[in-house]
Amino acid sequence: MKILKQLSNILISLSFILLAQFVQAQEIKEIWLEIEKKKNTNNQSTNNTDTSINTDQLEGVKVKLSDENIVVDQNLDNSNILLAGLFDPDDNDLNLNMWSKTDGIKIKKLLEKIQSKKLSSFSERLMDVALLTNSYMPNQNLSLDEFENFTLDHLIKKKDFNLVEKFIKKNSSIKDKERLIKHLADYYLSLNQIENSCSAIDSLSLINDEYLTYFKIYCLITQNKKDEAQLLFDLNSEQDSFNDFFVKKFEVLMGYEENNFILSDENILYFHLSHKTDKKFLYYPSLESKEFIWKYLSNSNLIKNLNEFDLTNIDQVKFLEKATSEGIFDEKDLLNLYRKFQFEIDDLINHEEVIKKLPDYEGRALMYQRFLLTDSLESKLSLLSKLNDSFEGSNFKKSFDDELSKLLKKIDKKDIPLKFSNFYQNNLITEENRKNKIKFNNEVFHQSKVLNYFLNKHSLPKTQKLTDNLLSKMKQDKNYSFDFKDVVLLQSLKSDGIKIDQIDELSQYKSELNSEIEKMIENKESGMILLKLVEIIGEKELNDLNSESLNIIIEILNRTKLISLRNEVLLEILPLKV
Repeated sequence: MKILKQLSNILISLSFILLAQFVQAQEIKEIWLEIEKKKNTNNQSTNNTDTSINTDQLEGVKVKLSDENIVVDQNLDNSNILLAGLFDPDDNDLNLNMWSKTDGIKIKKLLEKIQSKKLSSFSERLMDVALLTNSYMPNQNLSLDEFENFTLDHLIKKKDFNLVEKFIKKNSSIKDKERLIKHLADYYLSLNQIENSCSAIDSLSLINDEYLTYFKIYCLITQNKKDEAQLLFDLNSEQDSFNDFFVKKFEVLMGYEENNFILSDENILYFHLSHKTDKKFLYYPSLESKEFIWKYLSNSNLIKNLNEFDLTNIDQVKFLEKATSEGIFDEKDLLNLYRKFQFEIDDLINHEEVIKKLPDYEGRALMYQRFLLTDSLESKLSLLSKLNDSFEGSNFKKSFDDELSKLLKKIDKKDIPLKFSNFYQNNLITEENRKNKIKFNNEVFHQSKVLNYFLNKHSLPKTQKLTDNLLSKMKQDKNYSFDFKDVVLLQSLKSDGIKIDQIDELSQYKSELNSEIEKMIENKESGMILLKLVEIIGEKELNDLNSESLNIIIEILNRTKLISLRNEVLLEILPLKV
């Protein structure tokens, strides 16, 4: 039966190929007829016009003619080539020429340096603006393909799949679209959303990538298009040698074989096919298992029961902690696992000394059990604080944030000792602090209602009046001294046209921009300036930067008139949020 099926498919394939060749021959014939027609028309036109034609320049490409050969100047003008993007330049106070005056070599060098870093949230925001804004490409030393590769690298590293989908939709003709489609299809497959994966694959009219070809064949099978799947398999197997693993899985999926036990976790498609073609599929992940494996196992209900975890197996416990930080397990389940650890009474009593000798995960279990046995409020907060620090130290912060907030909510705010007030406030997750609600305080200039100007709630004249009143009040208060944040705010207001009277503290913060940045500002190289800001901020969040770095950032944004981005910085570092 299998042989007859394959013979039938081969005949279909041959018919398809012969038909394609016939159509292609007809098209070639029509093309040659069209060429001859144009040739005759051009000859007639040439005979009826002056033979002195200017051949020095053809459609922007400089051409020099000699008796022996033609030399083409390849230093073409790129000023009218638009880069693929998502954002309108006006959205962030930029323009289409944000890259035009910058040497491509400098752009490549800085982008390669930035790519090696794990960027903070605002650094990523700046990279989004720099690489995803519609603009003309640099005039020299950087090709369109090179720039677009940097953009795709950023999108893939960022793992914002909604952003990727928007980018693909808006830039459907981008050359290396397959890279993004593969990224998107893999993501949906890790969530066990086969339909969405195949929808991404179906958006490609032509597939060159071997992996995506396998994916397309599998999608056709899932869509009950087995004849098309077989045809595509046959056509590609004639040109390329298919991976043995995929061939064996294909035979099972098509119904030619019953089962196949070969397992591969080389990529998410192979892992998924391993699952779908093995009726007794079983996989035990480890701490080193790739992220897509955790997500796939979880979304396919293949994670083994927590009761089966071996508490003496370090890898298994560490895996659970890491998987919890990735959102695969509930935080409550992890804490329940900590309760199962067996400790002596003396260990619980002398926990501070015992913890120093334990592995970090076992120390967390001991701290949590000691917390449950403690009646003293101060001891409870101390243990929660140390437990939180331990999670952060192991890069598992998200394994405990929701449960920590729930535990803190059980404590009345008025009972919190002063030394734990910041810990309490910073880790209490409420709807108010999720929205980062600003609390105004007119006793402190940088926390005053003048901030409404940066929220676009006050006009410039109204802000001028409010600024005058507040400064007059604060100058009369002999105990008030303008700190760095006040000065940053005053400098920004002054940059926007607000008149500021002489304040001694303003002179303490002079320009510290180096000659390189000064030149970029002078040349209006706003794209490169954004990359320099990413380099300055790097992996740090805005509130973790020192005053010197913040002063440089605000000055650059003020002088380049990147007002929207500057306002984002000010509203992050200045106001009191509750």
